[in-house]
Amino acid sequence: MDDEPANIELLQAFLQGIADEVRAVTDARQVEEAFREFQPDIVLLDLHMPNIDGLEVLRRLRSARDSLGYLPVVVLTADTTTVARNSALILGADDFLTKPLDRQEVVLRVRNLLRTRHLFEEVTMVTGSRPKSD
Repeated sequence: MDDEPANIELLQAFLQGIADEVRAVTDARQVEEAFREFQPDIVLLDLHMPNIDGLEVLRRLRSARDSLGYLPVVVLTADTTTVARNSALILGADDFLTKPLDRQEVVLRVRNLLRTRHLFEEVTMVTGSRPKSD
């Protein structure tokens, strides 16, 4: 999710061949509905957006993410402050990347988090219960 269409196009190009399907949302007020409809394996989230910022999105998605067991969130932002990074991580972000984004780094981090997500799902299927993700 990013409020800038150019950033979304860039991320879609980065993720081609890494993600099966990408759903983009440019208005943070639509994220909860899109989350329920799409049921993503990973969320890429801009930190600073109009109306509702990325930190509030993290708060709002907390219970939905908890019910899934493990759903990685990567925060993408031009904000390089320690406060921004720590706030996002405290609210449950799994990774934090600063803009301008490096294609290789985005691909590697997304791929690694998707691999972890899929391993979590495999364990869940085999055991019949969800391991604690914390």
